[in-house]
Amino acid sequence: MRPASKPGFWRVAQRECRWLFGDRVALILIFGVPLFAFVVLTTVFSHPVIRGLGVTVVDEDNSDASRALVEYVAASPSLAIVNRSGTLSTAVQDIRSGKAISAIHIPPDFERDLKAQRRPQVVGFYNQQFLTAAGIASSGLSDALSAAAAVAAPAKRAAPAPASMGTLAAETIALVNPQKNYAQFLLRALLPTIIHVVITLAAGYSVGSEFRRRDARAWLESAGGDPVIALVGKLAPLFGIFFLIMLAEPLFLEGVLQIPFKGDLPLMVAAGSLLIIAYLSVGALLQLLVRDLPTGLGLAGLFASPAFGYAGVGFPTVGMNAFAQVWSAILPLRWYMAVLLGQAARGLPVSEAAVPFAALAGLTILFAGLALLRMASLKRRGWFEMAQPAEQPEIDRSPRGIGGAFMAEWRRVLETRSAFSVLFLAPLVYGIYYPQPYLNQILRKLPIAVVDNDLSDLSRRMVETLDASGALSVAVRARTLAEARTEIDRGKAFAAVEIPAGTERDVLKGITAHIPVYADATYLFIFRSTASGVATAVGALTSELVSRGARSDGSLVKAKLASQSPADVLLQPIFNPVGGYASYVVPAAFVLILQQTLLIGAAMLTGTALASGSGAFAGVLGRGVAHLTLYLPALALYLVVLPRIYGFSTLGHLPQIFALATVFLLATSFMGQAIGAWFTRPENATLLLLATSLPQFFTAGFAWPREAIPEAATALGRLFPADSAIDGLVRINQLGASIWEVAHDWLGLWCLALGYFALAVISAFAVRKGQRHGQS
Repeated sequence: MRPASKPGFWRVAQRECRWLFGDRVALILIFGVPLFAFVVLTTVFSHPVIRGLGVTVVDEDNSDASRALVEYVAASPSLAIVNRSGTLSTAVQDIRSGKAISAIHIPPDFERDLKAQRRPQVVGFYNQQFLTAAGIASSGLSDALSAAAAVAAPAKRAAPAPASMGTLAAETIALVNPQKNYAQFLLRALLPTIIHVVITLAAGYSVGSEFRRRDARAWLESAGGDPVIALVGKLAPLFGIFFLIMLAEPLFLEGVLQIPFKGDLPLMVAAGSLLIIAYLSVGALLQLLVRDLPTGLGLAGLFASPAFGYAGVGFPTVGMNAFAQVWSAILPLRWYMAVLLGQAARGLPVSEAAVPFAALAGLTILFAGLALLRMASLKRRGWFEMAQPAEQPEIDRSPRGIGGAFMAEWRRVLETRSAFSVLFLAPLVYGIYYPQPYLNQILRKLPIAVVDNDLSDLSRRMVETLDASGALSVAVRARTLAEARTEIDRGKAFAAVEIPAGTERDVLKGITAHIPVYADATYLFIFRSTASGVATAVGALTSELVSRGARSDGSLVKAKLASQSPADVLLQPIFNPVGGYASYVVPAAFVLILQQTLLIGAAMLTGTALASGSGAFAGVLGRGVAHLTLYLPALALYLVVLPRIYGFSTLGHLPQIFALATVFLLATSFMGQAIGAWFTRPENATLLLLATSLPQFFTAGFAWPREAIPEAATALGRLFPADSAIDGLVRINQLGASIWEVAHDWLGLWCLALGYFALAVISAFAVRKGQRHGQS
């Protein structure tokens, strides 16, 4: 017989390995969830170029010229015409219902005005509530309509243009990620985000299980009574596992998806190791503080799950409010992302990563030190020597029937600390905490660099115009492009505007002067904002030049404009017209938060409820109605109160909002009950549901357009009530759609509610049958 190892690090690690590989939930969490996330997200982003966004055409001219314009739009790879015979009212209905993301209005007499060089106005409307799809659609509309108008214009008579001024045209060049590949950008950021959530939950599950179902005294004894060795030995196997997973991620991205890694590998290995240690420490610390597994897991989810927003990847930290900037500074993920994107995407020198790496190392030391100090404190107080309470199954002898199940569920929620936290406190906390990074809505005064090689009056006016822009601030005046690029790498600027030599001369000659804009596309939202800000400022200066170079009656202005573009193409955003980031992402995220908290709460309570002896049908229905009444305040908070406080669009009618939301909550409750029936311990459902939240957001077709998501991922997303609820509730509340315009979402939710109700009843019946067999 092999002798037992001496107490110490190896004995603790061996004990932990035996438990980890013998616990089914731990294995699913550590290996299954990352694999699930990898598969889902890579499938979602497998079509990196967004194509086929719906366009409704309103052609009030029906001429050869208008039809030619429409065919030109139809040939655009990013657009697909879904309705050619609509009116303006049907176009709005198509956009509100989701049939189209944009619409084109061609006015009457378009061809006649085109031939007369009157510059008829063609308007392209696009739904900016869906910001990612709107950006692609507006770009496609601009390119297609401008090119189509130029082609459709008749041959013009040669005419002199005395005293004509030239124009300025900004041309954006991406320094990093030149294809502006959303999938490359998002996958590189999302996969570590999901892994860090799993790390935090796994550490919390490992440590918290000692208080819930294992023996904390035996844990400390296996370390020889040393609390430091006990904690380090427990977390060491998890570190090894997640270290291998973190190594596999870049190999997968580069080897399978052909997303190149440009930076220093040893630096990223060190940064990844610090990230793992930091979040292992956070998960352990939270459990050691509360000494209650479900509560600790809930806190771990609250700390880690929204970290993607605070990390500055979607909405940059420079645009956040003071609270979000301070909070993001204490999140290790924020600093790891700064190192990762600087190295993997941009290939910066190692020295440029010194600040974020030092911050990551400092936070790792802080959290690890706090966890070890808490462990030592519990040892000094003799907590480990106390008898550990064994898990006792709760006996719930509730009245039978729907009413009895309803009252019993309310009582369980109010009497169970973890359930009360999830169902009452979590929606309130998330409603305040989650939106904070995005509440400034749009980016202002983004720093840019300017390289003025013309040194003329015009170039100085251009620099002044850029600096006066609300979106931009000229922070660096560089002598060369190389110097400007260095400042971009250091984070002191997000773009470099070059004013070539001879710009003023070309404009005075009536020639179009091209202004290169070298923008960093590592963070795509910043890239779009800087490019748009420069284009707007240059366009304003161009209009001023054209006006000043023309006669006072304006005829030369019109002639000049007509020579540049035969038709006046106006792109008009509708719904979220300023492009606010919070208005875009928060309403959808609120629906997902409602689903996840209710799913977790319902699943958590189901095991106890099934021991009460109530009938399967009556019990499931009664608990569903109880969850509905429990969540009505949260529903009102998320769909009525907070949107008005935060300034989001609220165009929907409350009866229609609550009609759809009620079915959504019932479907979510029944799904949670069906899931919870198959978990013997309530915290197990919490673990798995928390860890899968982020992939669900990207299968819902909101952050990433449905047109670019493969059918397999779309079908998976439809299994969750939030998928249809996000689409339906956002369209009703933010776009003013009627419930009949989102009838497909309402019908989908009814199908899910009935399906999950039947599944929950069958599961409850099967579990109770198993309990009776076990008792006999």
